[in-house]
Amino acid sequence: MTAETHTETLEFKAEVSQVLDLVIRSLYSNKEIFLRELVSNSSDAAEKLRFESLTDEGLLEEDPNLRIRVDVDKQAGTLTVSDNGIGMSRQEVMETIGSIASSGTRRFLEKLTGDQTMDGQLIGQFGVGFYSAFIVADRVTIVSRRAGLGPEHGVRWESDGKESYTLQTLDKPGRGTDVTLHLKEDEKEFLDSWRLRSIIGKFSDHITLPVEMVKDAMPAEEGEDKEAEKAPEYEQVNRGTALWMRNKSEIEDKEYKDFYKHISHDFDEPLAWAHNRVEGTNEYSALLYLPKRAPWDLWDREQKHGVKLYVRRVFIMDEADKLMPRYLRFVKGIVDSDDLPLNVSRELLQHNRKIDTIRQANTKRILGLLESMAKDKPDDYQTFWKEFGTVLKEGPGEDFNNRERISGLMRFATTATEGEAQIETLDAYIDRMKEGQDKIYYITADSPAAARHSPHLEVFRKKDVEVLLLSDRVDEWLVNSLTEYKGKHLQSVTKGDLDLGDLADKEEKEQKEKAKEEHGKLLERLKTCLGDRVEEVRASTRLVDSPACLVVGEHDMSANLARVLKSVGQDAPQTKPILEINLDHPLVRRLEAEADEIRFGDLGMILLDQAQLAEGGQLDDPAAFVGRLNKLMMNMMLAGG
Repeated sequence: MTAETHTETLEFKAEVSQVLDLVIRSLYSNKEIFLRELVSNSSDAAEKLRFESLTDEGLLEEDPNLRIRVDVDKQAGTLTVSDNGIGMSRQEVMETIGSIASSGTRRFLEKLTGDQTMDGQLIGQFGVGFYSAFIVADRVTIVSRRAGLGPEHGVRWESDGKESYTLQTLDKPGRGTDVTLHLKEDEKEFLDSWRLRSIIGKFSDHITLPVEMVKDAMPAEEGEDKEAEKAPEYEQVNRGTALWMRNKSEIEDKEYKDFYKHISHDFDEPLAWAHNRVEGTNEYSALLYLPKRAPWDLWDREQKHGVKLYVRRVFIMDEADKLMPRYLRFVKGIVDSDDLPLNVSRELLQHNRKIDTIRQANTKRILGLLESMAKDKPDDYQTFWKEFGTVLKEGPGEDFNNRERISGLMRFATTATEGEAQIETLDAYIDRMKEGQDKIYYITADSPAAARHSPHLEVFRKKDVEVLLLSDRVDEWLVNSLTEYKGKHLQSVTKGDLDLGDLADKEEKEQKEKAKEEHGKLLERLKTCLGDRVEEVRASTRLVDSPACLVVGEHDMSANLARVLKSVGQDAPQTKPILEINLDHPLVRRLEAEADEIRFGDLGMILLDQAQLAEGGQLDDPAAFVGRLNKLMMNMMLAGG
C-alpha cells in the first residue's frame, strides 16, 4: 500500500531553539560525542523492541537480529546511523524530537548559569543528546517507522536546527530509525572509516548490540566479477560484550566511566561504582554507580528512578524502582538476573522474594561504597553530600534495618562550625559532647541563618553546648523518624520544658525557681492579656539576651513543620504556642512595672509578635503590629521631648 504523502512544516518552540543553541556551543570542544549519543539512542530503541517482542513476536517482522549500522556516503557528504529497533510513529517523532524533553525543558533553562562548561554538564540529563548531531551537521534527516505499523506509516523528519522542521509521511519497508547527518564542510573528517571505528571503539565498545560498518572492500582479483567489490559487506566494529558480565580484573576504569555515560546519558564521570557477581540460590550481576551531580528531575514526584533490569542479558525495563530503595533513587546502573522470568512486570516485581533479596544486597553495597568514600575520599564524599544529602536523609524513616548506618553517613551544620556547609557527623558530635550531656540537641528552621541566630540557642552558646542546625525541608521528616543515635536521644531545643540535666548549674536552677515565684503575678497578667493566642506564659531557661521566645509542647508539631506543610497546601493542626520570657531582660522588667493596662497590653502583644518573627513565622495581623510599634515609638519620642 502506498502512503498518502502528508508534509508539514512546524516551528520549534522558543525554548527548544535556546537548548539547540546551547548544545551546539557547549559541546563543540568535544565534537565526536555526537556519535556516542546516536549509537546509544539506537541501542535503547533496539532494547525496547526486544522487550516489547516478548509479548508480541510480530513486532520483529521476520527480522529478529537486532543491530546498529553506521554508513558514510563521501560523495553526498553524509553520515547515517541506522537501527532496526522499535522505531517511531509520526506522533512519537513530534513528541520526542520536535519538542525536546517537553515536560522539563523550561526547568532545564531555569538551571542554566551562563557558564558553558557547567551548562554542558546539564545537557545529557535532559535527554537532548540527539541534538548534539547539529555540532557537526548543518542538516539532519530522520526516517523512521514504528514496529507493528505498516510500511505506509513511515515518517521523515528534517531540520537545520534553527527555527523549524518538516514532517512527511512516506513508505518505509523496514522498521527502525535512520538518522542521516549532512555534514558541514569543515567536519568531513567524520566520513573517514577509521576515524569512525576509533570513536565507536572509544565510546560504544560495551554496547551489547553489534555496531556494524561496511567492511573495507578489497580490490577484485583478475577474473572475478567487478560488481563484487561494490556489494556492501558489514562487519561488527564493537566488542559487543556486556560489560557487567566481564571479570572486574579485565575492565579498566575508563571502560567503567564510558559505560556509565552510556546508560545514564550523563556527560560527567561518576563519583564511584560497585561491580559484583552473586552466585548461589539467587544469581545475578550488578553494576551500580554514584553520579557526581543530581539529575534535574530528582524531586519530580511523577518521575520514576531506578536501575536498569536485565534478565539473562535481555533488557527488561528502565528505572526498575523496586531494585533500589526510594532514598537511593539517585543510583544508576544495571542488575542482570539469571533467575527472573523474561516476562517479569512491574507488578510482579512488587511481590517477588528474589527482588527483595537483590534490593537488600544493593542497598548494603551502596551504603558500603558511601562509607568507604567518606573514609578514604572525604572531598568526593562532600561533593556527593552536597548533591544528594537531602535525599539520603529520607533513609532513616524508610529503612529501619539500616537506620544507624545511614545516620552515620549524614552530615550537618552545627553551632561549632561556621557557615552553612554541612560537614559534621553525629559521631563527631558525640565525641565533643560535654561532661554530663546525655542528649544530641538540634533546632529546625526554614533557613540556615534562622537556625543559627535563633534565640533558643542562647543558653547553649553560654554553656558552649553544640547544637545541630537543621534547615532542609526534609529535616523535619528526619527528626521524626530518627529519635536516637548510638543510645543518645535527639532533643529539639524548641520543644517542651528545657531540661539540661547535669549541664545546668544547681545555683542557676535555684535562682530560676525563685524568680518564678517572685514574678508569678507578671506571668498571670501577661497570660490574661494575650488570652487564647498562647497556651501558657512562663519564665524561660533558654534565653540569655532576648526578651522572649515561643516553644511548643514536647509532643506537638514544631512551628517549622507547620509552616512547611502549609507551604505545600497541606493542613497543619492548630497548636497554641507557649510564650517564654526572660525575666532578667530590661524590656520585661519595664513591662512588669507598667501600670497602664492598655500600654501593658500593647507591650505584651509586641513581645509575642517579635518572638513569632524571630522564629521565622508570619503575623496574622502585621498592620496591628506596626501600629503598636509606631505608637510605642511616638510615646518614647514625646517622653524624651
